[in-house]
Amino acid sequence: MNTKNTSLVAFLLPLYFVASGAHDVVAQTLPNIIIIYADDLGYGDLSCYNPKSAYQTPRLDQMAMQGVRFTDAHSPSTICSPSRYGLYSGQQIYRSTGRGGGAFEGPGGPSYLKPGTLTIAQMLKEKGYRTGVFGKWHVGLTWYDENNDRLGGGFKNSLLIDYEKSTPLVDGPNQRGFDESFVTPNCPNTDPLYIYIENGMVPVPASQRHLRKNLPNPGGKWRWDNDEGWMSPGYDFMNADLLFYEKTKTFITDHRQQTPDQPFFAVFSTQIAHAPVLPAPEFNGATKAGARGDFVWELDVLVGRVLDLVKQLNIDDNTLILFNSDNGAETVHVDWMRQDHQHDASGGWRGMKRDGWEGGHRVPFIARWPGRIPAGLVSEQMTNTTDIFATLASVVGYTLPDDAATDSFDMLPAMLGLQDESQSIRPHLLTQSFRGEFQIRQGQWKFLDHTGSGGNSYAKGPLKKYSLPETAPAATGQLYNLQTDPGETTNLFFTEGAKRKELQELLEHLKSSGRSAPKNRKPIGIVNNP
Repeated sequence: MNTKNTSLVAFLLPLYFVASGAHDVVAQTLPNIIIIYADDLGYGDLSCYNPKSAYQTPRLDQMAMQGVRFTDAHSPSTICSPSRYGLYSGQQIYRSTGRGGGAFEGPGGPSYLKPGTLTIAQMLKEKGYRTGVFGKWHVGLTWYDENNDRLGGGFKNSLLIDYEKSTPLVDGPNQRGFDESFVTPNCPNTDPLYIYIENGMVPVPASQRHLRKNLPNPGGKWRWDNDEGWMSPGYDFMNADLLFYEKTKTFITDHRQQTPDQPFFAVFSTQIAHAPVLPAPEFNGATKAGARGDFVWELDVLVGRVLDLVKQLNIDDNTLILFNSDNGAETVHVDWMRQDHQHDASGGWRGMKRDGWEGGHRVPFIARWPGRIPAGLVSEQMTNTTDIFATLASVVGYTLPDDAATDSFDMLPAMLGLQDESQSIRPHLLTQSFRGEFQIRQGQWKFLDHTGSGGNSYAKGPLKKYSLPETAPAATGQLYNLQTDPGETTNLFFTEGAKRKELQELLEHLKSSGRSAPKNRKPIGIVNNP
C-alpha cells in the first residue's frame, strides 16, 4: 500500500467503525455537511475562476484557497429543476422522466423525486444526521383543488389551491428526507407561485396579485424576468437570500445547542444569480459592475457568513462545505455583462444557460474541509453535481445500493488530493440540455447528440452575434476535442467518424442500462478495511 493510501485509511478508519456499528455510536465522528447551491452562476462569475472578472469574490476565493477548486465540473442539466433533481438523487433527469424535464411554474408537479428514490437527505438521515434545506426547492410539488384533484402548472391554477387538502405536502422536502425545511416552490423571484413553505405547510397562502410595477427596480433593465402572478401577503422579493441564510443559520445554531453530538446536513439553496437581478438594498452599489455584480457580491458575502458561522460555533474543522451551481449563466446576463462590464460569465466557454455547449453546464465547484482537504488544491477531475451523492456516501461510510444514485461517482479521493490527476475517476460524463438532449464526455472528447445549441437560438436577436459558422452542416450531431478546440468551433462528426460512433454507442448503452455509475460501489472507509 502506498503512502497516500495509508494516509487515507488512517483518516477514514473512524468512519469505518461508525459505518459498521449501530446508530447509537457517537455520531459526531462524522463531519457536519453544508451545501451552498447557487443559481445560474456561470463558470466565469467568480474571480477565482476568472482573473478578468469585473468584480471580486473574496470569500469564495478564500474558500477555494482553503480547499479544492474543480476546473472541469458540470451541472447535470442546463436548466435548474433537472439539475436540482441531480443534486438530490445523484441521477440524470431522464431516470425520472424518461428524457428531459422542464422548470416548474405555478403549482407544477408532481416532484421529480418519485417515491422510492433514495435522496441524499434520506441517505444521511440513515447515518444519524439531522437534515435541513432552505431556499429554492423547484423539483416539483403536488397541489390539490377543493375537489381533491391534482392541479397542473400554470399561473391561473395558483388560485385554485386548497391548502388544507394540499398540506402537509405529500412530496415536499420533509417527505424526501429533510427534517426541517423553509423553501419556495419555484424560483423565488421569477415564477409564481410566490409563497413560503415551512415543513410542508404554507403559513400564508397566496391571495394577492403581484404586479411587476410594484417591485423595486434598483438595476433598471436587470429586473427582467419577474413574472406577474399570485403571492402571499408580505412575500419579500428583495431580501430573499438574506431570509434563506437566516433560516439556515437558525437551523445550524439551534441544532448545535440542542444536540451537539449529532452531525447535521444543511442545504442553503440561493437564488443568486437567477433573473431578475435583485440585490438586497444593503448591497446596491457594492461593486462597479452594476446590479448583477452587486448580486454576486451578495452571494459572496453570504458564503462568508456561513464560513464565519462554523468558526464561531467551533465546528470549522469538522464541517465539510461544498459550493456548486445548477447551470451556466442566463442568456441576457451573459450578453449584458459582456457589453456593459467586459465580464464573461461563461468564463470563455461557448454557450450559456440552456445550451449543450460548455458554457451551459461547466460550473464552479469548490469544497472546503480544514485539516482534511488540502489547502489550495486545484483538480482537473471531470465531475458532475450528481457526484456529490456518492462522495458524501463515501465520507460517511454508506454503501449505496445499485438502484440508487445511478449517475454518481465518488470524488472523495480527488477532494483529498489522493487521486492521480492523470487518471480520471469518471470514464465518461453525461449532461442534458434544455430539451433533454444528451451530451457525453470521454476524456477530452465530447459528443452532442443534437445539432445546434440544444437550447437557445442563435439565428437572430441578441445572441446572433455569438453564432459560429457550421463546419459540418450535414451532421446530425457534434463532436469536439476539447483539448485542441475548447471553444467547440470545429465539428469533427465526419472527420473522426470512429470516435463519434464509439461515443454514440456508449451513450445508447448508458441510457438503456439504467446507470452510468459502476455497480457494487463501496465507500472508501470500508473498501480499505477488512
